[in-house]
Amino acid sequence: MMIDWLKEVELRKEDLIRDTQEFLKIKSVLNEEEKNENAPFGKGIKEALEYALDTCEASGMNVKNLDGYAGHAEIGQGNEIIGILCHVDVVPEGDGWTTPPYAAEVRDGKIFARGAIDDKGPTMATIYAAKIVKDLNLNLNKRVRIIFGTDEESHWRGVHYYFEREEMPAMGFAPDADFPIIIAEKGIADITLEAKHQERVNSQKAFVQSFVSGKRPNMVPDLANVVIHGMTEQLEQIQSSFEQFLKEYPHHGDVSLNGENITLTLAGVSAHGMEPDKGVNAGLELIHFLMRVERWLHIDPWMKWADQVLYRDYDGKKLGINYEDEITGDLTVNPGILKMEKDKATITLNVRYPVTTLYEQMIRKIEGNGILWGITITNIDNSKPHHVDKNHPLVKTLQKVYKEQIGEEATLLSIGGGTYARALQVGVAFGPLFPGKVETAHQKDEYIEIEDLLKATAIYAQAIYELAK
Repeated sequence: MMIDWLKEVELRKEDLIRDTQEFLKIKSVLNEEEKNENAPFGKGIKEALEYALDTCEASGMNVKNLDGYAGHAEIGQGNEIIGILCHVDVVPEGDGWTTPPYAAEVRDGKIFARGAIDDKGPTMATIYAAKIVKDLNLNLNKRVRIIFGTDEESHWRGVHYYFEREEMPAMGFAPDADFPIIIAEKGIADITLEAKHQERVNSQKAFVQSFVSGKRPNMVPDLANVVIHGMTEQLEQIQSSFEQFLKEYPHHGDVSLNGENITLTLAGVSAHGMEPDKGVNAGLELIHFLMRVERWLHIDPWMKWADQVLYRDYDGKKLGINYEDEITGDLTVNPGILKMEKDKATITLNVRYPVTTLYEQMIRKIEGNGILWGITITNIDNSKPHHVDKNHPLVKTLQKVYKEQIGEEATLLSIGGGTYARALQVGVAFGPLFPGKVETAHQKDEYIEIEDLLKATAIYAQAIYELAK
């Protein structure tokens, strides 16, 4: 049976764009201060989950909401399940957008919004792909479930809750990375370290009252702020040095002197935590500046450690953990959170390690390095590496679909990112970013090209049919 999948998408183009825009207008950032019985991750995520399920139900799919933690929409029949794992939550918007991050404005053939490419745009593409298969009344011998997670950008509590109560699909994919097909993902460890704020030993020096940089471990911090207390002469020297530094620094900064306090603010460039070298870590850049003014400022050991061990050291070489392998490449380190308040400093590292890494050895090396500076590990949130054999029927089927839709061979990839594919026993990441296109996930002015949204929808529609027929 020959089906022109892209033509079917074109027939629904206006509806697809409209529903994608409305979906993107929902600010679905984790907010546990708003949580309640039916909204475990806040009102915005609850609204986004309900919007996705309502859109599916309006298309005739069977839907289920699991207490606001997750949900699914199902078509087809049979014993086996093909799973498509999406997520409705987004990372915080950050600063510096050209247009409001939740306006979902269209310009130059692109929809601009937080979540456009990660992962609401592809989620709506998947919904419309299933809708097309259902509208065409195609015979499916397996059930296809679009599974909506709600906490992908943080701790994956939503999808864990889901699979504690629902059956595991036989195989599936996550539309939350790159085309063609990603069969291997690095392990991801969020490692939290703490140090006590050291009392000043020299009262003639100014001292740091607070330091804040970063909101999530998996984002390169694009803003940092430090408040310093001291005498007028000390603060004026620090101000003068910072103003000179800003003349050399390629990004924005600001200084405010108020009595016995001075506040320094420095901008960086946000990027996904799996590619820290593509961003500019504002927190580490600000700490690096503070080293310049140690003559007038007391510097805590944790700051010296951060500057000597973490500053622009993207592969963990100075930590002694610069592992690599042929399957997934080099280890990366992103110090996503750096903060000091009252008597405690906290550093959270987002470490993405290759499939063959000896995990326990890696942790021991980080721990041993920190202890020398009075820094200890207080928490680890670890997600093990994931790998699917290149000859698995899932991989072969998706390769066939991609080649038929795009006209190019579907090469097999590995990434440092962590997608919901690893929540499946047999799962791969499949789009939506096409080869050669700019990655804007987790960055300001995030967007999805409308043409790519349509092509991805056609690919997902054929994939659903081929996997479930």
